[in-house]
Amino acid sequence: MDRTFSKSMVWLHSWAGVIMGSVLFAIFWMGTLSVFDAEIDRWMMPQTRLPAATQPVSLDRIARAVLPAVPAGAIQWRVDLATPREPALSFSYKLGKESHAQLLDPASMSFIADQGTEAGSGFIFPFHYSLHLNWLDTGKWLVGLAAMAMLVLLVSGVVIHKKIIAQFFTFRPRKRLQRSALDLHNLTGLAALPFHFLITLSGLIIFITIYFPQAHETAYGGSGEKAKSTFMAEAYGRYKRPKTGQPGHLASIDAMAELAEREWHGGRPYFMRVWHPGDANSYVELRRSYANDITMNLDQLFFDAGSGVLLHRFQASPVMTVQRFMSGLHFIRFNHWTLRWLYFLGGLSGCVLIATGYLFWLEGRRDRHARLGLAGVRVVEGLAIGSVTGIILATLAFFTANRLLPLDLAWSQAGWPRASVEIGVFYLVWGATFMHAWLRARHAWRDQCWLIAALAPLAVVLNWITTGDHPLQALAAGHHGVLGMDLMLLLLAVLATKAARRMKNLEAKVIHA
Repeated sequence: MDRTFSKSMVWLHSWAGVIMGSVLFAIFWMGTLSVFDAEIDRWMMPQTRLPAATQPVSLDRIARAVLPAVPAGAIQWRVDLATPREPALSFSYKLGKESHAQLLDPASMSFIADQGTEAGSGFIFPFHYSLHLNWLDTGKWLVGLAAMAMLVLLVSGVVIHKKIIAQFFTFRPRKRLQRSALDLHNLTGLAALPFHFLITLSGLIIFITIYFPQAHETAYGGSGEKAKSTFMAEAYGRYKRPKTGQPGHLASIDAMAELAEREWHGGRPYFMRVWHPGDANSYVELRRSYANDITMNLDQLFFDAGSGVLLHRFQASPVMTVQRFMSGLHFIRFNHWTLRWLYFLGGLSGCVLIATGYLFWLEGRRDRHARLGLAGVRVVEGLAIGSVTGIILATLAFFTANRLLPLDLAWSQAGWPRASVEIGVFYLVWGATFMHAWLRARHAWRDQCWLIAALAPLAVVLNWITTGDHPLQALAAGHHGVLGMDLMLLLLAVLATKAARRMKNLEAKVIHA
C-alpha cells in the first residue's frame, strides 16, 4: 500500500480486480443471461414453445390431470401455473427425499416429453449464484466474497477517478488498446454505477441466512436445527399438521383460489401445492403471485383439502418485506419488459467493465514484465481470456450441443443423461479455452473471438434446422423469445467479428513497431 490514500485505493482497486475478476465475470455473465432465463428455456426446449394462455386455467382441471401421476406415499405435489414467459405448467412431487418434475401443456393437459436439458433456469441461473459448487455452500460463499470485492472495486473506483464528469463523456476507440480500454472501463463503470452497486448489494442481502447464520442463533437461542427451523418458519412462513393415515378427498381448489383472491384483494396464486395427498389431514397451500409487484411477497394461505376451510395465513414481517423487496430488485421476476432490457444492458455493462479492466491491467504491464522476465502478465492473461471469451464460448457450445444431441441419447443408459452431456460439453470447452489461452498468449483473444463469431450463428442455424423456427416462422407463431434469442446470437457474432479484427490490427501494429 502506498503512502497516500488515493494511491492506496489504486493498489486496492487493481489487485481486487485481478484476483476476483474471473469469478466476477462468470457471475455477471450468467446473471445477465438469467434475465432472460425463461426465453433461453423456450429456445432449448422446443416442445415448450406453446402459445400463451388467454384465459386462466382451472386449478381443478389441472389437479385432475396430474393426480394420476402422483404416486402413493408422496409427501406433496405442486403445480406452478403458466405465465406469458413460461407457457407450460410445471408439475412436481416429492417422494421420500427424491423430487420428480414434469411439464404440462395447459391446453391439452398432456405431459410434455422430457426435453433432456437443464437449460437456462436449471443450469445458467443456479450457476449465477452458486457456481454449481454445492458442498457446504462453497459456491455461494465464493459468490459472496466476489460480491464484497465488487463493492470494494466500485467504491475505490469512484475515489481514484477524480474527473468523473469528463470521463463519462470520453471514449477514444481509435487510440491504443490501453487508452481505449480504460475509457470504456470508466464509461461503463460510471454509466451503470447505481445498477452495479444495487445488484451487488441486493445479492448479498438475499443470502443473509448463509452469510450470517448466527441470525437465528441470536434470535432463537442455540445453534441446532430447531432454532433454524423456527427462524425459517417465522421469516418465510410454514404450516404443518400430521397425517392421520385415514383416506381423504380433495375439494375444489378453484373455490379456494376464489377465497384467496378476496383475501389478497384481487391477487391470484402463482402455484398450488397439496400436502399429504389422499390423507384425511391433507391441506392445500396457495401463494400469491408477484408478477405485477417488485417485492417477492411471501403471502401464503393454507386450506383444509377436504372442506376448503381456511386454516392458516402468513404475511411477511416488515423486516422480511424489505428483504423480499431487495430480492425482487435482484431477481426481476415482475412483468416489465423495459426494465428487463435495462437489467440486461446493465449486466452486459458489468461484463464489459470487468473485461476492459483486465485489458488495461495487462497492457499497462506487458512491456515491463517482458523486460524483467516476469510471468505475471502471462498468468493473468490466461485467466482473463478463459474467464471472458472462454465462458462465452462454453455457453455457445452448451447451446449448440442442445441442438445437436438427440432427445433419446444412448449415453443415458450408461448413467449419462442428455442434460449431463450438455453440461459436460460446457465445462470441457471452458477448460479447453484456458489451456488455449496459456498456449497462444495474447493471440488467444483473437482466436476465441473468431470462434465465437462462428459458433453463435451456427447455433442459430441449428435451431432453424431442428425446429423450423426461422425468424419469420417464430414471429408468425408468436415465439418472440426464440426470435430474440436468435437475434442476440447473431448480434454477438457481429461484435465478436469486430473485436477479432481489432485484435488483428493491434497485433499487426505491435509486430510492425
